Amino acid sequence: MTDTAAGGKIQALIEKGVRIPAPMSIEIATDVNIDRISGDGVTLHSGCRIAGETTFIGPGVTLGEEAPMTVDSCQLAKGVRLKGGYAKKAVFLEGAQAGSGAHLREGTIFEEEASCAHTVGLKQTILLPFVTLGSLINFCDVLMAGGTSRKDHSEVGSSYIHFNYTPNQDKATASLLGNVPEGVMLDKRPIFLGGQGGLVGPSRLAFGTVVAAGTIMRKDEEREGRLHFGGAVRAGSLAAPDGIYQNVKRIVKNNVHYIGNIIALMAWTRNVRGLFVGDAYPRELYDGHLAALDSALAERIKRFRAFAEKLPSSLALGMEKGKITSDSSLASQKQEVSGQMVAFQDSLQKMIETHVTPDTFGPFFDTLNADSGADYISTVQSLDEAHRALGRDWLFDIVRETEELAARLFPLTYA
Repeated sequence: MTDTAAGGKIQALIEKGVRIPAPMSIEIATDVNIDRISGDGVTLHSGCRIAGETTFIGPGVTLGEEAPMTVDSCQLAKGVRLKGGYAKKAVFLEGAQAGSGAHLREGTIFEEEASCAHTVGLKQTILLPFVTLGSLINFCDVLMAGGTSRKDHSEVGSSYIHFNYTPNQDKATASLLGNVPEGVMLDKRPIFLGGQGGLVGPSRLAFGTVVAAGTIMRKDEEREGRLHFGGAVRAGSLAAPDGIYQNVKRIVKNNVHYIGNIIALMAWTRNVRGLFVGDAYPRELYDGHLAALDSALAERIKRFRAFAEKLPSSLALGMEKGKITSDSSLASQKQEVSGQMVAFQDSLQKMIETHVTPDTFGPFFDTLNADSGADYISTVQSLDEAHRALGRDWLFDIVRETEELAARLFPLTYA
């Protein structure tokens, strides 16, 4: 891009009302459509770089107030504040915030008022409304829900890590904290993960789970309201992992459950959030939100498939070392999952294409939205229990259908 062209775009932004205190320090890429950048209350501080033809910046957005900020192919709703760092192919809904040093990559979604403090790395991370992350965190491949407001929200303490890469070199490790069917209703107890701790994926934690600071969580907790605590593991020396998967059942079930929740969130976003397209949630945000969820689903299927493709060699190695016998349940599970993965993926796609909003649920939202003009958050918070139950049942049915599909194709693994 020539200096003249760059200067023209910057000048056009200034003329439409964007506040740019140091215009010579700003970079606007050739592919940026400045018609997708609001002139209402937007501020681009020194050192900001904007790229990507799909980039959308809504009113009241502030970029780079603490350090230079790069935004590439992202969609930012009203009032978003990204204080410094890098964001690419990520979506930020109204009031979302990230501190300086943020590294926010593909598939990341901050729903309304979700936030992180400084120096946080995310990829394929989905935070439902109000979820808050502290500083110095690596939290890739996680969906987190829980809480009812900015004063009652799920939180991750500083210096936390989600362990999302295994010694067997796979990432079939996405963790689900809370769930989508109940989480979208904004009425569940928050989850708290204490600082200086970690979570080994793929894990599932129920709403209301509290993990004490300094604890490494290595198991699922599906009971609500439990406190987990622990210190460092006992020192020792063992033979290093040798590429043999020992817990296929848990890995498969947690991956399928996560995929089912992503599909449920896609259905909710398409059919329910779609009713609220407007000033606070413009069409560009809606399209970007759906695209990010499509990316999240594709990523999880890709990682699950890569795991399945390693199972034949894992079985062969286990048999060679005498750790697995050919007639064992573990051997059968590995053969089943690797052999049926293509069929699972094909059947999953057909299932996704069939989902629409139930007649008993959708019109209620339609009427409420049209009559009251309420925004998404206040509308969900005002739902009566009868309609919450309808919504939960619809979304839980999607999760169950995903799991039933897997159980038909992987009957020995689900036995």
